[in-house]
Amino acid sequence: MASVVVTLKVMPTSPETDLDEVFTHAEKCVRAFVDAKHKDGEVRKGIEPIGFGLKALKMIFVMDESLGATDRLEENIKNVSGVESVEATDVRRAIG
Repeated sequence: MASVVVTLKVMPTSPETDLDEVFTHAEKCVRAFVDAKHKDGEVRKGIEPIGFGLKALKMIFVMDESLGATDRLEENIKNVSGVESVEATDVRRAIG
């Protein structure tokens, strides 16, 4: 199976939410979800300004496409303290 690059958009509950702390816990969820082949892979973090001081956390990582949809992962990240919602905004096959 091929590898896919996934981008998740994690919305915090408020502008005061510590996105670094959310990322630390959400990264653990990602690592538990992906298979052993990519466990040591990198989970990249980005910040997207939304408005009125609110910023979204963007997480980018690689997983095997045989794992299927990211619904279960998104539900796990929604249970992290300070997270309002999670959405997969981009999923595409990796080249190379």
